[in-house]
Amino acid sequence: MRRRTGLTHAAVAAALLIGSWAAAGTLPASAQEAPASAAADTSAPASLGLLDAMQRDFGLTRAEAEDRLAAESRATALAPKARKTAGSAYGGSWFDARSGKLTVAVTPDADATTVRTLRKSGAAVRTVAHTERQLNTAKSRLDRLDAPAGVASWAVDPAANAVVVNVVDDRQADNDVRAFVRKARAAGPVTVRTVTDVPSTFAAGTVGGDPYYTGNVRCSIGFSVHGGFVTAGHCGGAGQEVRGWDGSYIGNFQGSSFPDNDYAWVNVGSGWWTVPVVLGWGTVSDQLVRGSNEAPIGASICRSGSTTHWHCGNVLAKNETVNYSQGAVHQMTKTSVCAEPGDSGGSFISGDQAQGVTSGGWGNCSGGGETWFQPVNEILNRYGLTLHTA
Repeated sequence: MRRRTGLTHAAVAAALLIGSWAAAGTLPASAQEAPASAAADTSAPASLGLLDAMQRDFGLTRAEAEDRLAAESRATALAPKARKTAGSAYGGSWFDARSGKLTVAVTPDADATTVRTLRKSGAAVRTVAHTERQLNTAKSRLDRLDAPAGVASWAVDPAANAVVVNVVDDRQADNDVRAFVRKARAAGPVTVRTVTDVPSTFAAGTVGGDPYYTGNVRCSIGFSVHGGFVTAGHCGGAGQEVRGWDGSYIGNFQGSSFPDNDYAWVNVGSGWWTVPVVLGWGTVSDQLVRGSNEAPIGASICRSGSTTHWHCGNVLAKNETVNYSQGAVHQMTKTSVCAEPGDSGGSFISGDQAQGVTSGGWGNCSGGGETWFQPVNEILNRYGLTLHTA
Protein backbone atom coordinates (compact mmCIF):
# COMPACT_ATOMS: atom_id res chain seq x y z
CA MET A 1 0.00 0.00 0.00
CA ARG A 2 1.15 3.50 -0.54
CA ARG A 3 1.73 5.69 2.47
CA ARG A 4 -0.92 8.26 3.24
CA THR A 5 0.10 11.13 5.49
CA GLY A 6 -2.03 12.24 8.40
CA LEU A 7 -4.04 9.00 8.67
CA THR A 8 -3.53 6.68 11.64
CA HIS A 9 -5.25 3.51 12.83
CA ALA A 10 -4.91 2.10 16.32
CA ALA A 11 -5.37 -1.58 15.53
CA VAL A 12 -2.10 -2.08 13.70
CA ALA A 13 0.86 -0.30 15.25
CA ALA A 14 2.88 1.76 12.78
CA ALA A 15 0.72 0.48 9.92
CA LEU A 16 -2.16 1.69 7.88
CA LEU A 17 -4.01 -0.58 5.71
CA ILE A 18 -5.30 -1.55 2.50
CA GLY A 19 -5.69 -5.26 2.66
CA SER A 20 -9.29 -4.54 2.85
CA TRP A 21 -10.26 -1.32 1.32
CA ALA A 22 -8.59 1.71 0.37
CA ALA A 23 -5.07 2.44 0.56
CA ALA A 24 -3.39 3.72 3.56
CA GLY A 25 0.24 3.42 4.48
CA THR A 26 1.66 0.33 6.10
CA LEU A 27 4.80 -1.63 6.72
CA PRO A 28 6.46 -3.49 3.83
CA ALA A 29 4.93 -6.80 2.82
CA SER A 30 7.95 -8.68 4.10
CA ALA A 31 7.26 -7.33 7.60
CA GLN A 32 3.51 -7.82 7.43
CA GLU A 33 2.92 -11.19 5.81
CA ALA A 34 1.76 -13.97 8.13
CA PRO A 35 1.44 -17.73 7.66
CA ALA A 36 -1.01 -18.70 4.92
CA SER A 37 -3.16 -20.77 7.26
CA ALA A 38 -6.71 -19.46 7.66
CA ALA A 39 -7.46 -21.39 10.84
CA ALA A 40 -9.42 -19.50 13.47
CA ASP A 41 -7.74 -18.24 16.61
CA THR A 42 -10.74 -18.64 18.86
CA SER A 43 -8.83 -17.36 21.87
CA ALA A 44 -8.22 -13.94 20.34
CA PRO A 45 -10.31 -11.24 22.02
CA ALA A 46 -12.72 -9.15 19.95
CA SER A 47 -11.54 -5.67 19.08
CA LEU A 48 -13.10 -2.72 20.87
CA GLY A 49 -14.26 -1.42 17.50
CA LEU A 50 -16.17 -4.58 16.70
CA LEU A 51 -17.79 -4.57 20.14
CA ASP A 52 -18.72 -0.89 19.74
CA ALA A 53 -20.33 -1.59 16.36
CA MET A 54 -22.33 -4.50 17.78
CA GLN A 55 -23.49 -2.39 20.70
CA ARG A 56 -24.65 0.31 18.30
CA ASP A 57 -26.36 -1.89 15.71
CA PHE A 58 -27.81 -4.58 18.01
CA GLY A 59 -28.57 -2.49 21.11
CA LEU A 60 -26.35 -4.71 23.28
CA THR A 61 -24.23 -3.97 26.31
CA ARG A 62 -20.49 -4.62 26.07
CA ALA A 63 -20.88 -7.83 28.09
CA GLU A 64 -23.79 -9.00 25.91
CA ALA A 65 -21.76 -8.38 22.74
CA GLU A 66 -18.83 -10.36 24.16
CA ASP A 67 -21.13 -13.22 25.19
CA ARG A 68 -22.76 -13.33 21.76
CA LEU A 69 -19.43 -13.46 19.94
CA ALA A 70 -18.28 -16.29 22.20
CA ALA A 71 -21.52 -18.22 21.58
CA GLU A 72 -21.25 -17.67 17.82
CA SER A 73 -17.67 -18.91 17.86
CA ARG A 74 -18.80 -22.13 19.55
CA ALA A 75 -21.67 -22.53 17.06
CA THR A 76 -19.35 -21.96 14.10
CA ALA A 77 -17.01 -24.69 15.34
CA LEU A 78 -19.89 -27.07 16.06
CA ALA A 79 -21.76 -26.70 12.75
CA PRO A 80 -19.61 -29.00 10.55
CA LYS A 81 -19.47 -31.63 13.30
CA ALA A 82 -23.26 -31.51 13.68
CA ARG A 83 -23.71 -32.00 9.94
CA LYS A 84 -21.52 -35.11 10.06
CA THR A 85 -23.31 -36.48 13.13
CA ALA A 86 -26.78 -36.05 11.60
CA GLY A 87 -25.73 -37.71 8.36
CA SER A 88 -28.53 -38.36 5.86
CA ALA A 89 -31.12 -36.98 8.33
CA TYR A 90 -29.50 -33.51 8.33
CA GLY A 91 -31.95 -30.70 7.62
CA GLY A 92 -29.65 -27.69 8.09
CA SER A 93 -28.56 -25.57 11.04
CA TRP A 94 -28.63 -21.98 12.29
CA PHE A 95 -27.52 -19.91 15.26
CA ASP A 96 -30.29 -18.86 17.69
CA ALA A 97 -29.28 -15.56 19.29
CA ARG A 98 -31.85 -15.94 22.09
CA SER A 99 -30.59 -19.28 23.33
CA GLY A 100 -27.00 -18.73 22.25
CA LYS A 101 -26.99 -22.21 20.68
CA LEU A 102 -26.69 -23.79 17.28
CA THR A 103 -30.02 -25.33 16.28
CA VAL A 104 -29.71 -28.48 14.17
CA ALA A 105 -32.66 -29.70 12.11
CA VAL A 106 -33.08 -33.45 11.59
CA THR A 107 -35.75 -35.54 9.91
CA PRO A 108 -37.81 -38.14 11.85
CA ASP A 109 -35.55 -40.98 10.69
CA ALA A 110 -32.68 -39.67 12.86
CA ASP A 111 -32.18 -42.29 15.55
CA ALA A 112 -32.18 -41.57 19.28
CA THR A 113 -28.41 -41.94 19.53
CA THR A 114 -27.91 -39.22 16.90
CA VAL A 115 -30.24 -36.83 18.72
CA ARG A 116 -28.56 -37.50 22.08
CA THR A 117 -25.12 -36.93 20.57
CA LEU A 118 -26.20 -33.63 19.07
CA ARG A 119 -27.69 -32.41 22.33
CA LYS A 120 -24.67 -33.54 24.30
CA SER A 121 -22.47 -31.48 21.98
CA GLY A 122 -24.41 -28.35 23.00
CA ALA A 123 -26.79 -28.08 20.04
CA ALA A 124 -30.55 -27.69 20.16
CA VAL A 125 -32.40 -30.19 17.95
CA ARG A 126 -35.52 -29.60 15.86
CA THR A 127 -37.41 -32.25 13.90
CA VAL A 128 -38.35 -31.25 10.33
CA ALA A 129 -39.95 -32.88 7.32
CA HIS A 130 -37.29 -32.32 4.66
CA THR A 131 -33.56 -32.95 4.54
CA GLU A 132 -31.12 -30.29 3.41
CA ARG A 133 -30.41 -32.41 0.34
CA GLN A 134 -34.12 -32.35 -0.62
CA LEU A 135 -34.31 -28.58 -0.12
CA ASN A 136 -31.15 -27.98 -2.15
CA THR A 137 -32.56 -30.13 -4.94
CA ALA A 138 -35.72 -28.02 -4.99
CA LYS A 139 -33.67 -24.80 -5.07
CA SER A 140 -31.56 -26.09 -7.96
CA ARG A 141 -34.78 -26.57 -9.93
CA LEU A 142 -35.66 -22.92 -9.30
CA ASP A 143 -32.19 -21.89 -10.44
CA ARG A 144 -33.01 -23.29 -13.87
CA LEU A 145 -36.08 -21.03 -14.21
CA ASP A 146 -36.06 -17.55 -15.76
CA ALA A 147 -37.12 -15.16 -13.01
CA PRO A 148 -38.96 -11.90 -13.74
CA ALA A 149 -37.81 -8.62 -12.20
CA GLY A 150 -40.49 -8.84 -9.49
CA VAL A 151 -38.78 -11.89 -7.97
CA ALA A 152 -35.90 -10.62 -5.84
CA SER A 153 -34.21 -13.86 -4.73
CA TRP A 154 -34.67 -17.38 -3.42
CA ALA A 155 -32.80 -19.54 -0.92
CA VAL A 156 -33.09 -22.55 1.36
CA ASP A 157 -34.22 -21.46 4.85
CA PRO A 158 -33.41 -24.27 7.30
CA ALA A 159 -35.55 -22.75 10.06
CA ALA A 160 -38.57 -22.68 7.72
CA ASN A 161 -37.54 -26.06 6.25
CA ALA A 162 -38.44 -24.69 2.84
CA VAL A 163 -37.11 -22.79 -0.13
CA VAL A 164 -38.10 -19.16 0.47
CA VAL A 165 -38.94 -17.10 -2.63
CA ASN A 166 -38.75 -13.35 -2.01
CA VAL A 167 -41.19 -11.36 -4.13
CA VAL A 168 -41.29 -7.57 -4.34
CA ASP A 169 -44.41 -6.45 -2.49
CA ASP A 170 -45.99 -4.28 -5.20
CA ARG A 171 -45.36 -6.86 -7.95
CA GLN A 172 -47.06 -9.89 -6.41
CA ALA A 173 -49.97 -9.62 -8.85
CA ASP A 174 -47.79 -9.47 -11.97
CA ASN A 175 -48.60 -12.36 -14.29
CA ASP A 176 -44.93 -13.27 -14.76
CA VAL A 177 -44.34 -13.29 -11.00
CA ARG A 178 -47.39 -15.46 -10.36
CA ALA A 179 -46.27 -17.87 -13.09
CA PHE A 180 -42.80 -18.13 -11.53
CA VAL A 181 -44.29 -18.82 -8.10
CA ARG A 182 -46.50 -21.59 -9.53
CA LYS A 183 -43.49 -23.27 -11.12
CA ALA A 184 -41.52 -22.82 -7.91
CA ARG A 185 -44.19 -24.50 -5.79
CA ALA A 186 -44.20 -27.43 -8.19
CA ALA A 187 -40.44 -27.84 -7.67
CA GLY A 188 -40.70 -28.71 -3.98
CA PRO A 189 -41.42 -27.20 -0.54
CA VAL A 190 -41.62 -23.44 -1.20
CA THR A 191 -42.66 -20.48 0.95
CA VAL A 192 -43.25 -17.02 -0.53
CA ARG A 193 -42.28 -13.88 1.38
CA THR A 194 -42.43 -10.24 0.35
CA VAL A 195 -39.67 -7.64 0.29
CA THR A 196 -39.92 -3.91 -0.27
CA ASP A 197 -37.58 -3.42 -3.23
CA VAL A 198 -35.56 -5.11 -5.96
CA PRO A 199 -31.86 -5.84 -5.33
CA SER A 200 -29.15 -3.91 -7.15
CA THR A 201 -25.36 -3.82 -7.04
CA PHE A 202 -23.51 -1.19 -5.00
CA ALA A 203 -21.03 0.22 -7.47
CA ALA A 204 -20.91 4.03 -7.76
CA GLY A 205 -19.55 6.87 -9.85
CA THR A 206 -16.19 8.37 -8.96
CA VAL A 207 -16.20 10.37 -5.72
CA GLY A 208 -13.67 11.11 -2.98
CA GLY A 209 -12.90 8.76 -0.07
CA ASP A 210 -10.83 5.62 0.28
CA PRO A 211 -11.94 3.48 -2.63
CA TYR A 212 -10.44 1.87 -5.65
CA TYR A 213 -11.43 2.92 -9.13
CA THR A 214 -11.99 1.19 -12.45
CA GLY A 215 -12.75 3.85 -15.00
CA ASN A 216 -15.58 5.93 -13.55
CA VAL A 217 -16.70 3.18 -11.15
CA ARG A 218 -15.84 3.24 -7.44
CA CYS A 219 -15.86 0.06 -5.35
CA SER A 220 -14.32 -1.18 -2.11
CA ILE A 221 -11.49 -3.63 -1.49
CA GLY A 222 -12.61 -6.84 0.19
CA PHE A 223 -9.86 -8.99 1.75
CA SER A 224 -6.13 -9.21 1.21
CA VAL A 225 -4.81 -12.38 -0.34
CA HIS A 226 -1.17 -13.20 -0.99
CA GLY A 227 -0.45 -11.20 -4.13
CA GLY A 228 -3.56 -9.02 -4.20
CA PHE A 229 -7.12 -8.64 -2.96
CA VAL A 230 -10.58 -10.04 -3.63
CA THR A 231 -13.60 -7.94 -4.46
CA ALA A 232 -16.88 -7.96 -6.44
CA GLY A 233 -16.96 -9.11 -10.05
CA HIS A 234 -19.39 -6.42 -11.20
CA CYS A 235 -16.77 -3.77 -10.39
CA GLY A 236 -14.55 -4.68 -13.34
CA GLY A 237 -13.68 -7.25 -15.98
CA ALA A 238 -10.55 -9.35 -16.38
CA GLY A 239 -7.59 -7.22 -17.48
CA GLN A 240 -9.15 -3.92 -16.42
CA GLU A 241 -6.83 -1.45 -14.70
CA VAL A 242 -7.36 -0.57 -11.03
CA ARG A 243 -6.30 2.68 -9.36
CA GLY A 244 -6.21 3.60 -5.68
CA TRP A 245 -7.49 6.51 -3.60
CA ASP A 246 -4.59 8.71 -4.81
CA GLY A 247 -5.08 7.83 -8.47
CA SER A 248 -1.95 5.69 -8.58
CA TYR A 249 -1.90 2.37 -10.40
CA ILE A 250 -2.48 -0.70 -8.14
CA GLY A 251 -2.82 -3.59 -10.57
CA ASN A 252 -5.34 -5.28 -12.84
CA PHE A 253 -8.31 -7.61 -12.50
CA GLN A 254 -6.78 -11.05 -12.86
CA GLY A 255 -10.12 -12.83 -12.84
CA SER A 256 -13.72 -11.67 -12.70
CA SER A 257 -17.17 -13.25 -12.93
CA PHE A 258 -20.55 -11.47 -13.11
CA PRO A 259 -23.40 -12.37 -13.33
CA ASP A 260 -23.82 -16.04 -12.31
CA ASN A 261 -21.16 -15.18 -9.71
CA ASP A 262 -20.06 -11.83 -8.30
CA TYR A 263 -16.39 -12.17 -7.45
CA ALA A 264 -13.01 -11.04 -8.71
CA TRP A 265 -9.42 -10.64 -7.67
CA VAL A 266 -6.87 -7.92 -8.37
CA ASN A 267 -3.09 -8.24 -8.27
CA VAL A 268 -1.21 -5.69 -6.16
CA GLY A 269 2.11 -4.07 -7.08
CA SER A 270 3.71 -0.74 -7.99
CA GLY A 271 4.41 0.25 -4.39
CA TRP A 272 1.19 -1.21 -2.98
CA TRP A 273 1.08 -4.25 -0.70
CA THR A 274 -1.40 -6.14 1.44
CA VAL A 275 -2.12 -6.49 5.14
CA PRO A 276 -4.66 -8.73 6.97
CA VAL A 277 -6.86 -5.88 8.19
CA VAL A 278 -10.42 -4.59 7.75
CA LEU A 279 -10.55 -0.80 7.89
CA GLY A 280 -12.51 0.83 10.72
CA TRP A 281 -12.55 4.29 9.11
CA GLY A 282 -11.88 6.01 12.45
CA THR A 283 -15.37 5.01 13.59
CA VAL A 284 -14.18 1.72 15.09
CA SER A 285 -10.75 0.18 15.53
CA ASP A 286 -9.33 -1.66 12.56
CA GLN A 287 -10.02 -5.41 12.66
CA LEU A 288 -7.39 -8.08 12.14
CA VAL A 289 -8.37 -11.00 9.90
CA ARG A 290 -7.39 -14.36 11.40
CA GLY A 291 -9.23 -16.85 9.17
CA SER A 292 -12.32 -17.58 7.10
CA ASN A 293 -14.45 -20.00 9.12
CA GLU A 294 -18.03 -19.67 7.88
CA ALA A 295 -20.49 -18.18 10.38
CA PRO A 296 -23.89 -19.94 10.66
CA ILE A 297 -27.27 -18.46 9.79
CA GLY A 298 -28.35 -16.24 12.66
CA ALA A 299 -24.83 -15.13 13.59
CA SER A 300 -23.86 -11.48 13.81
CA ILE A 301 -21.81 -10.05 10.97
CA CYS A 302 -20.31 -6.65 10.16
CA ARG A 303 -19.46 -4.91 6.90
CA SER A 304 -16.94 -2.23 5.97
CA GLY A 305 -17.07 -0.22 2.78
CA SER A 306 -15.86 3.05 1.33
CA THR A 307 -19.25 4.79 1.42
CA THR A 308 -21.01 3.85 4.66
CA HIS A 309 -18.06 2.42 6.62
CA TRP A 310 -18.98 0.04 9.51
CA HIS A 311 -22.41 -1.51 9.96
CA CYS A 312 -23.53 -4.77 11.57
CA GLY A 313 -26.47 -7.16 11.29
CA ASN A 314 -27.28 -10.87 11.11
CA VAL A 315 -26.75 -13.65 8.59
CA LEU A 316 -30.24 -14.30 7.18
CA ALA A 317 -29.76 -16.96 4.48
CA LYS A 318 -27.12 -18.87 2.55
CA ASN A 319 -26.85 -20.20 -0.99
CA GLU A 320 -29.42 -17.63 -2.10
CA THR A 321 -29.95 -16.83 -5.77
CA VAL A 322 -30.25 -13.07 -6.31
CA ASN A 323 -32.07 -11.82 -9.40
CA TYR A 324 -30.27 -8.62 -10.48
CA SER A 325 -31.27 -6.77 -13.63
CA GLN A 326 -27.99 -7.95 -15.20
CA GLY A 327 -28.81 -11.60 -14.46
CA ALA A 328 -29.03 -14.07 -11.59
CA VAL A 329 -26.11 -14.54 -9.18
CA HIS A 330 -25.90 -17.82 -7.26
CA GLN A 331 -24.57 -19.05 -3.90
CA MET A 332 -24.92 -15.69 -2.18
CA THR A 333 -25.32 -15.06 1.55
CA LYS A 334 -28.04 -12.61 2.65
CA THR A 335 -27.65 -10.32 5.65
CA SER A 336 -29.61 -7.62 7.45
CA VAL A 337 -26.66 -5.22 7.10
CA CYS A 338 -27.26 -2.03 5.10
CA ALA A 339 -25.03 -0.79 2.28
CA GLU A 340 -24.97 1.93 -0.39
CA PRO A 341 -23.36 2.59 -3.79
CA GLY A 342 -19.57 2.44 -3.53
CA ASP A 343 -19.63 -0.28 -0.85
CA SER A 344 -19.50 -3.02 -3.49
CA GLY A 345 -16.64 -5.44 -3.02
CA GLY A 346 -16.10 -4.47 0.61
CA SER A 347 -15.50 -6.83 3.52
CA PHE A 348 -18.03 -8.87 5.47
CA ILE A 349 -16.48 -10.17 8.68
CA SER A 350 -17.80 -12.11 11.69
CA GLY A 351 -15.59 -11.68 14.72
CA ASP A 352 -12.13 -11.99 13.18
CA GLN A 353 -13.23 -14.41 10.45
CA ALA A 354 -13.52 -13.22 6.84
CA GLN A 355 -16.93 -14.07 5.36
CA GLY A 356 -17.28 -12.50 1.91
CA VAL A 357 -17.33 -9.48 -0.40
CA THR A 358 -20.29 -7.12 -0.73
CA SER A 359 -22.36 -7.65 -3.87
CA GLY A 360 -25.66 -5.74 -3.70
CA GLY A 361 -28.97 -5.38 -1.97
CA TRP A 362 -31.81 -2.98 -1.43
CA GLY A 363 -32.39 0.01 0.85
CA ASN A 364 -29.74 2.23 2.42
CA CYS A 365 -28.12 2.99 5.77
CA SER A 366 -30.62 5.72 6.63
CA GLY A 367 -33.81 3.69 6.33
CA GLY A 368 -32.36 0.17 6.50
CA GLY A 369 -32.18 -2.66 4.00
CA GLU A 370 -30.60 -6.02 3.21
CA THR A 371 -27.31 -6.87 1.52
CA TRP A 372 -25.84 -9.98 -0.11
CA PHE A 373 -22.23 -11.08 -0.22
CA GLN A 374 -20.31 -13.66 -2.20
CA PRO A 375 -18.61 -16.05 0.26
CA VAL A 376 -14.85 -15.51 0.44
CA ASN A 377 -13.96 -19.22 0.57
CA GLU A 378 -15.63 -19.75 -2.79
CA ILE A 379 -13.48 -16.98 -4.27
CA LEU A 380 -10.28 -18.36 -2.75
CA ASN A 381 -11.04 -21.84 -4.09
CA ARG A 382 -12.03 -20.56 -7.53
CA TYR A 383 -8.77 -18.71 -8.13
CA GLY A 384 -6.42 -20.76 -5.95
CA LEU A 385 -5.75 -17.82 -3.62
CA THR A 386 -4.57 -17.81 0.00
CA LEU A 387 -6.15 -15.42 2.48
CA HIS A 388 -3.68 -13.07 4.16
CA THR A 389 -4.20 -13.63 7.90
CA ALA A 390 -2.74 -12.16 11.06
